[in-house]
Amino acid sequence: MQMIIVDDEAHWVDNLAMHKPWHKLGIEQVHKAYSAHEALQILETHPIDIVISDIIMPEMTGIELIERIRIRDKKIKCIILSGHSDFEYTKEALRNQAVDYLLKPPTDDELFGAVKAAIDQLNTEWENISSYERTQYTLRENLPLLRGQLLLDGLHGHRMPADEWSRKLTNYGLPFSNGDCALLLVRMEEDFEQYKNNGQQLMEYAIVNMAEEIIGEFTEVWGVKEEHGYLVFLLQLKEDCSDIGKETILEKLAIQLQYKVKQFLKGSLSIVMTEWFRFPEKLADRYLKALAYFRQIVGEEREFVMRVGELAQNDSHGTLDVIHMPPTLINLLEAGRWDSAEEKLVTVFAELDDKWSESLEHCMEAGFLIASSFAHLAHRNGHTLSNLLGPDIEPMQSGEAFSSINKLRKWSISVLGKLKEGASNEIKDIRLLYVQKIQEFVEKNLHDDVSLRKLADHVNLHPTHLSKIYKIETGEGISNYVSALRMDRACHLLKTTDKKVYEISIEIGYLDPAYFIKVFKRQFGVTPQEYRDGINNLTESYEN
Repeated sequence: MQMIIVDDEAHWVDNLAMHKPWHKLGIEQVHKAYSAHEALQILETHPIDIVISDIIMPEMTGIELIERIRIRDKKIKCIILSGHSDFEYTKEALRNQAVDYLLKPPTDDELFGAVKAAIDQLNTEWENISSYERTQYTLRENLPLLRGQLLLDGLHGHRMPADEWSRKLTNYGLPFSNGDCALLLVRMEEDFEQYKNNGQQLMEYAIVNMAEEIIGEFTEVWGVKEEHGYLVFLLQLKEDCSDIGKETILEKLAIQLQYKVKQFLKGSLSIVMTEWFRFPEKLADRYLKALAYFRQIVGEEREFVMRVGELAQNDSHGTLDVIHMPPTLINLLEAGRWDSAEEKLVTVFAELDDKWSESLEHCMEAGFLIASSFAHLAHRNGHTLSNLLGPDIEPMQSGEAFSSINKLRKWSISVLGKLKEGASNEIKDIRLLYVQKIQEFVEKNLHDDVSLRKLADHVNLHPTHLSKIYKIETGEGISNYVSALRMDRACHLLKTTDKKVYEISIEIGYLDPAYFIKVFKRQFGVTPQEYRDGINNLTESYEN
């Protein structure tokens, strides 16, 4: 679980965050916020479970903070800390469903007891949502199967007149209508492979139930599992939720789903979301684009949430058994599942060895399908296979690669490795480009809004996705980079200019000079003015 501690007194925040054994209660990460506004920014980009907040803070009280939190997420548990035993404050805290109201300074027993109570409430609520009894009941129902097949038909582009769509939606009790919708594609990662047969299905239904609980508060949810193994959710805003921030709400809800599945089902998800589109006309097209994004951007990375980009789709037919069994090689390549693609080739060649070791035709059939899958992948990514493979294209062009099972095996595994390496390098280049764009933007706009949300909008990525990319490529968080750059520029301006402290504060992006002074002192142990005086004294001593 993740928790945030909010107080304008830095020593309270630092002491509670850094010097208490929260891990013993199962708290994995403790965030620090020195104002309610800073807390709200953290809540935008992290799946917070518990908030511990002071009640008297400048600009926004702890009660007002809880009220803002309740609008965004009704499941977050809040604990109030206060130096005032005021009945009105207590009443307001209880009205906003605070878990506890503790007087400063709380004892460890009081503090841990309140957090333990919050954790118990969360566990009870989410265990009910993801319970096996509920998922087993859902499995026995026939209606979800009919709904799922209808959604699959739409995803695959089956044409139906508008009145037939309306009739089926009504008959199946689906509260969807012609208009703006969005798709979420959810990939269950390898940690779910421990569940076999019915256990796997129960996990899938548990995730569907959790998605309905989290996302269903704001949108209608219609889900199905498709042939690539993804869970697909069609979403449409509810009528009373039209003003909740249409462009950002899906990202936040997807992150919550990802986090809660990790927390309570012990498995990880990768999620791709589309932009809003016209349903049902654009359903199949947006589905293809979402599929392609798993291949082009996610690749082998795990636990990503991102917006959709370019599309890709193909299919093949033939007579060999294994190579045509789903998921097909082209499906695996499009999804960026390189290890599974290699396993697919291994099983294809095992079948050739076992059943068709004397058949040149079957070897050629498999070879043509494998080669066409490779070529299709290259073309979908804007390349040619000959440019990607170099000399390795010659055995295919001459037909030598198809002349025996062993030659085809060696060539196919080698080419798959090259394609994988090329895709990895391409993704790395894209990430480095994002890092460069972010750093250039921050350097030019340090005086302005360089929040994570602003930076993510600048490069058209989700904040959490951008944070992970930046951390992967640089080894540090974006906020650390921005803070370090601000402090470096502040030191430079203090050394080389006569600008007043408040002017420097505004120039580096701190609108509140008092907060700038507090941050500077926390970083360097002295105030900005003391730092400047020290530099001047050192210069004078050197000159004398």
